[in-house]
Parts: sequence; C-alpha cells; structure tokens
Amino acid sequence: MRRLVLALLIVALAPAPAAAMPVDGPLDTPLDAPLDVAAPVVDPPIAWRPSRAVGKPFAGRLVRGVQLPAEGRDFWTYDWGTHLTPNRPWRRWGTDRLVATLLRVVGEYRAANPYAPRVGIADLSRTRGGRFGANFGGLGHASHQNGLDVDILYPRGDGLQWVPSWPALVDRALSQDLVDRFVAAGAQYVFTGRRLGLRGPRGVVVRLAHHDDHMHVRIR
Repeated sequence: MRRLVLALLIVALAPAPAAAMPVDGPLDTPLDAPLDVAAPVVDPPIAWRPSRAVGKPFAGRLVRGVQLPAEGRDFWTYDWGTHLTPNRPWRRWGTDRLVATLLRVVGEYRAANPYAPRVGIADLSRTRGGRFGANFGGLGHASHQNGLDVDILYPRGDGLQWVPSWPALVDRALSQDLVDRFVAAGAQYVFTGRRLGLRGPRGVVVRLAHHDDHMHVRIR
C-alpha cells in the first residue's frame, strides 16, 4: 500500500508535458531574425542568416540565402513550372532582406485587409541564385538571379487563392494596395501588367508585358 501511495504521489508531482504548438500558432522569433520583422506565423520557423546578393539581378548569384516557407498565415506559394502549390523548395530563396520585406508587407496588408485572401507568392531565386530560364519550368526569368526579385500574384476579385489568369479576375483595389506597400517599403522596381491600370512613382512602378497575372518586385 505504501508503494502504491508513493507511486501516485510521484505521478501527481511530475511536470505536465508541454502542449504541442499548433501549426498556425505564433512562433518565437529566432535570435538572429531581423529586428524589424515580427515572428512570422510559419512552421518550421525561418532560418535567418546574413545574405549577400552578388552581381546583378540578371547576371548574379546568391550567397547564404534565406528560404521562404511554403506557406504562412498571410501567404501561400505557387510554382510557375508545375502550376501547383506550394512552390518547390529550391525556387523560394532570397536575401534575408527580401524575405523580411515580403513578410512585413504581406503581414501589414492582411492586417489592413482582414477579409482579403492570403497573398500568393511565386518565384524568388534558386538556392544559390544564378540562371533561372525556361529550362527550369514555365516561361523562366531573365532576372531573379541574386535573391532580390520576387513574383507576387495579384489578389483575385472572387477571393480564390489562385492565379488570376486574365485581367478581369484581378481585384484592382487590393492589387494597388499591395503595389503601394511595396513602394513604401523601398522597392527599386514594381513591374505590373499593361492592362491593369496600376499606378505608382514614375520609374519605380513600370508596366511590362507578361505581367497581367502577377507583379514583379525588386528590392535594392
């Protein structure tokens, strides 16, 4: 009887196991995360490290890149090569500054537009940058070589989280909000479609062919 009482006492005093964190719950900020970025709601957490963009966006490489997760509370990813979600891991690399800027902008956008769908993010750069042509799937990219470029899908007017395959599907107001936020975040360029009427500072917001379903953001 004494042994039974002792065993029950030990069980009662043992610390309870820590509750498992839900996949979409908040995560602790890594110690080396950029100071101006809140802890992203992603699992696993981002492995932050100082990165370096070498060369030019159209002739360069990426050193010590940071991988954008497959999805998070405010975004999902899309693969131009497979036309599927999520984007493959090797297509989701950028400088630490690019990934931090992305998380900050989409987080602020969703906070301001709580009923908007999550933001679709397509290609950044390859793991170590370098050429990202059509042989890697889709139309390919002339740039996206040194971790400073990212493709952002325009929000759809019907709220679906998918590519707006023609201009009539694009929510112009939400898309303009995203453009404005990337400009305010210091983007060097925001390339947009010719048929969407999106506006911004001259020489920063530039209209290009083949950009009616996504904007191409380049940071400095």
